[in-house]
Amino acid sequence: MTDVWFYHLEHTSLEQALPELLDKTLARGWKALVRATERARLDQLDGWLWTYRDEAFLPHGLNDEPYADRQPVLLTTEFGNPNGAEALFLVDGAEAGDLAPYVRCMVLFDGRDEGIVAAARAQWSRIKATGAEMSYWRQEGRGWRKQS
Repeated sequence: MTDVWFYHLEHTSLEQALPELLDKTLARGWKALVRATERARLDQLDGWLWTYRDEAFLPHGLNDEPYADRQPVLLTTEFGNPNGAEALFLVDGAEAGDLAPYVRCMVLFDGRDEGIVAAARAQWSRIKATGAEMSYWRQEGRGWRKQS
């Protein structure tokens, strides 16, 4: 069964939090799939992941580029798991789809936007109804604290 962790962003943006979580995922030896709802967001994340830190970058690619199946981090708007990722990251309200291929699913949402928080609550309810193991992580400074 897939563990589903909701990350409530309160002090940093997605662009600040996502690379750190992806780094931790790769350090575990896992591949990651990042699903967004719009191609423009993927293009933004694609550029950011190459430059977010001067001394390093996150190896990644877009799902419509050659060798998508070989990417350690794959950015997509589509369902499926072409790179065989163990970790699924959902951003901007992207839906989970079939969670069976993943060890862990992480839903990142902006806690400063009430509409997004309401959408995340609804998504929590939908995923919980599938019987998935759920955790809720709240941002504390630059770290996270498990709330439930």
